Amino acid sequence: MRAAIVTVGTELVRGEVPDANGAWLAARVTQLGFRVQAVTALADDREALAGALRALGASERVVVVTGGLGPAPDDVTAAAAADAAGVGLTPDPMVLELLRRKLLVAGRELTPALARTAELPEGCEVLGPPVGVAPSFRLRIGRAEVYFLPGDPDTATRVFDDLVARRIVALGLPDEYQIVLRTCGLPESAVGERLAELEGLIPGLRVGYRALAPEVDVRLSVRAPDVAEARALAERAAVEARTRLGGVVFGDEHDTFSAAVGRALRARGLTLALAESCTGGLLGAMLTAVPGASDYLLLDAVVYSNRAKERVLGVPSEVLLGHGAVSLECVRAMAEGARRVTDADLALAVSGVAGPGGGSAEKPVGLVHLCLASASGVTVKTERYLGDRARVQRLAAFAGLGMIRDACRGPAPSSGVSGCG
Repeated sequence: MRAAIVTVGTELVRGEVPDANGAWLAARVTQLGFRVQAVTALADDREALAGALRALGASERVVVVTGGLGPAPDDVTAAAAADAAGVGLTPDPMVLELLRRKLLVAGRELTPALARTAELPEGCEVLGPPVGVAPSFRLRIGRAEVYFLPGDPDTATRVFDDLVARRIVALGLPDEYQIVLRTCGLPESAVGERLAELEGLIPGLRVGYRALAPEVDVRLSVRAPDVAEARALAERAAVEARTRLGGVVFGDEHDTFSAAVGRALRARGLTLALAESCTGGLLGAMLTAVPGASDYLLLDAVVYSNRAKERVLGVPSEVLLGHGAVSLECVRAMAEGARRVTDADLALAVSGVAGPGGGSAEKPVGLVHLCLASASGVTVKTERYLGDRARVQRLAAFAGLGMIRDACRGPAPSSGVSGCG
């Protein structure tokens, strides 16, 4: 069954505000068994919006619209909906009374602007009491059931799950099943090469990719006569994909790489200390975003200055004077110092030039050194990343997490140097 998503707001079209509702609703409607044909952001233009709704009403079965239902002069969604359906606007007495009572409790008056939010298309169905000041409603436009929700993301998701999903779920008739595998460690092109022939092996399979370096999500979608068959085929595809991709697969759609690293540490019963310079605490923030990190994380020392490296971790001054803070010698001393002061099983250190300034011919922006220390020795890695400061920090943090995960999956790290990767 076909569906479409429309988000309304000039600020969305101009790129001033991220379109959180479009992505969330598209994923949620897909989960309910619909084939989302379009996710469209439109400006606060009554005529253009009405035209778009008429077109979607002729081609789609379900349309979900968010935004433009408030009291501001440019909130024209309700009027555009009425135009598209060929009906008038009329105040809804029940909505008006509920709004008056809500404002009275808050010690506010019902102003003409607020009262305008109760003016709804004739014949629409109000979807319960307003969560904010603007009601949600359903309206038939052409062949489509069109659901109108407020633009605030928290309110929109709440209203959709509480009031819309149960109304449209029976229309979805799912015949498609999707499995998402999350990977880290290979570029999108390499992941695609390993899965190149997979679609030919599984009937009805479509393989899609979403890359946000250094992670690549693999979406395995199978369409079949019924959802049970589609699920069985998708699970078969997932087994084959995992075999081809090996250890770069770290979880499913709802997983994170830091959570996978945390599970690996917990499974091995290992503790960890961190010493961060150029990443500024990002590694620790990623790990502690997952509940239970206190089981394994003993320390996250953000040591930006040379003085802090010396005093907190015991990095010898001759190392800093002779090689500098951005050096393999320094990160080795940082990792060994972090392990020494905590007695952790593993200690990871990272230092580099994140930019945009501070680079040189010998140590350019994007140069990052990492070291993982354990009782059996150290493993060091040198990387050179391209991009802005945030990208360099992100890639450096993922590289560090990858070193920790590798140490948990295999024998304890031994002395050596790994090349750029």
